[in-house]
Amino acid sequence: MGEEIMAAANYYSKDFEWDQLRQEIENNPSLAHHLLPFPNSSITQNQHTLLSSPLSLCSPQEDSEAWNNFHTRHSTGKFFKLSYQGFNLKSRGAISKTASIKNSGSIAGALQCWNKDGMERRYLLKEFPELASCRGCSTVLEIGCGNGSTALAVLRGNKSISLYACDCSKEALERAKENIEAADINLAKERFYPFQCDFSASGFPNWLVCTSCRESSFQKQNMCPSGARGCSKQDFPDPPIFAKNNSCIAGVDFVTLIFTLSAVPLHRMSRAITECFSVLKPGGLLLFRDYGLYDMTMLRFEPEQRVGYREYIRSDRTRSYFFCLDSVRDLFCGSGFTELELEYCCVQSVNRRNGKIMRRVWIHGKFQKPYVQVGP
Repeated sequence: MGEEIMAAANYYSKDFEWDQLRQEIENNPSLAHHLLPFPNSSITQNQHTLLSSPLSLCSPQEDSEAWNNFHTRHSTGKFFKLSYQGFNLKSRGAISKTASIKNSGSIAGALQCWNKDGMERRYLLKEFPELASCRGCSTVLEIGCGNGSTALAVLRGNKSISLYACDCSKEALERAKENIEAADINLAKERFYPFQCDFSASGFPNWLVCTSCRESSFQKQNMCPSGARGCSKQDFPDPPIFAKNNSCIAGVDFVTLIFTLSAVPLHRMSRAITECFSVLKPGGLLLFRDYGLYDMTMLRFEPEQRVGYREYIRSDRTRSYFFCLDSVRDLFCGSGFTELELEYCCVQSVNRRNGKIMRRVWIHGKFQKPYVQVGP
């Protein structure tokens, strides 16, 4: 959390070629451990020290607990403050600026400071302009909302949009609600609906899109209007207050996956994407941004932190996977999506304190659920 927004001023620029970076990494012997196939044999002793249980035994509850502990530890905002101090952006067209946040006292306070310097993930509205220009009463499902930095940008940029936000961490949801309430955004609280959910393990609740509406989407190629097929309370026994009249909301127009999928264990990613597909209305868009292969943060991991091919785990048990274009394409298109945009985003920044050049690699993707379902 935090590192991914350093180059927000010109986030989508091409400061260097990814193929050139790949050649440098693959020719560097000190980084060879990142390129090796991951053995299927038992986890090493060092990995057992790092993990309380082998990867194969890590449960969704353990993964959620790790992120909940992360947000609890960083609830004061100090982590996010330090993440932005000392960086001088050198992207083409960007205004070089140090994102210094002082005396924030809370994540909400830190976000207010970031807003003044344009660090509120507002780049999303430029990279995904559909979020700002969509018709009135459109709905967004933000998956892995964290402290609310994406929600803030979307709600501020589109005054008529409604945003449903989920996270596996209860602590993160509390921080997000605090930040939305503290923001000076017209009717933000009335348009923001947070709920706890691990979409990769339990799937989405039926009040988001009930079984009848899912079947209608596949059989009639058109999501039924809310309540049209008699959605009843038995479909979702414990709906939130905003699921009115005991009927589901019949799916959403947009799903955002912003630095979320990389935190999901690789073996649960396919199910997670299928869940995203199921809650989108036909023609709806999934907007994707995440860590790319050979990003600076990947190269910092030690050999014993590998728990899979391109998959790593930190000392606090939070995970990170680094995507190439083909892996993203296979995941989304294999779940029924149509690829609209997919490419590397390569941004170079400079640490003002030590002059070190940092090369960040992210993946930008846009996928659509077809109006007409393909397949049996």
